[in-house]
Parts: sequence; structure tokens; C-alpha cells
Amino acid sequence: MPAKKKAAGKPAAARKTAAKKAPAAGKKTAARKAPAKTAAPRATAKKAPVTKKTSRAPKSLAANGAAAENLGFTPYQPKKGEAYMGEPMKQHFRNILRAWKRELMEEVDRTVHHMQDEAANFPDPNDRATQESEFSLELRTRDRERKLIKKIDESLGDIDADDYGYCETCGVEIGIRRLEARPTASQCIDCKTLDEIREKQMMS
Repeated sequence: MPAKKKAAGKPAAARKTAAKKAPAAGKKTAARKAPAKTAAPRATAKKAPVTKKTSRAPKSLAANGAAAENLGFTPYQPKKGEAYMGEPMKQHFRNILRAWKRELMEEVDRTVHHMQDEAANFPDPNDRATQESEFSLELRTRDRERKLIKKIDESLGDIDADDYGYCETCGVEIGIRRLEARPTASQCIDCKTLDEIREKQMMS
């Protein structure tokens, strides 16, 4: 009889040890699942740059605004079957060029009056140097605008001579939208790009 009690006691002890190990295993599995919960915010954080990229599109479109729109002109819409650089189209660009020239001339006049009004003999050498640098910058800007006025006059002459709107290099049509963005353009976009590539190669 005692032998049977001892034999029966062994399985009971084994069951107790198994019961003690079971909760430990449950703790380990719970600890392993914990990092999975922290992985969710990382996935949402990666989506943020996508919205930034899409928000740049309107800015790039705004930066490429046409000169015609800046001067208050609506883009020209050719009628069906209308010939390129017909009289209505030429008059459209003639008005744009004249308005642009008038605006530049007003800027030149404002600069001259500003320099006459602001000119002063400052006793402080630093103040005189600052004023001279400002005047020098304005004069360089006006000099570029005077050169641009000369190009505008040349473009107006090309309109009267029926040469406006055609590439001076290859002879193809420059295009209405390119001319509205840059009314003094004398080359198509392909020839202009090739010229810029050649200039970069010569400089390098």
C-alpha cells in the first residue's frame, strides 16, 4: 500500500509543475505581441512626405505664370481654323508688348525721381556707402530693363515685318503660349535649350 501512494504522488507533482509553467509561457507570448502595437504609428508616419510632394505642384504652376496674365491680358484662344500669326493674333501680341514697354518706362522714370529725391550728402561714410550700393543696384536693374525695351522694339518691328512668332534658328512656329510667357522670344523651346546646353559646355 505505501508503494502505491508514492507512485500516485509522482504524477500529482508533475501536474503542479506543469501548471506553474503554463502562466510563464503566457507571459512570454504577451511580451512578444507588445512590439507589434508600436509598429502601427511608423506606417502612418511614412505617408506624410506624400502630401508634401503633391502640395508643390500648385506652386510650380504659379511660378510659371505667363507675362500676358501679369500684364492683365487673358490668354489668346485661337478660333477654329485660324491661321497662325494672323492679324488678330498679331494685334494681341502688339498690345502685350506695348503694355510691357509702357510699364518698364514708368519704372525707369520712378527710379530717376527716386534717386533725385533720396540723394543726400551723408556725413557718415557708412551711410554714404549704403546709399551708393543701393543706387548702383537700381542702375543695374534699370540697365537690364533698357536692354529689354530694345528687344521689345525689335519684336514690334518683327510683327510689322511678319517675322514675329517664328524661330530665327530653325524657322518653326514658336507657339502662342511660349510667346505669351516671353513675348520677346525669338527661338523655339528646342533651339533655346540647345543654345543653353552649348553655353554651359563652353563655360565648363
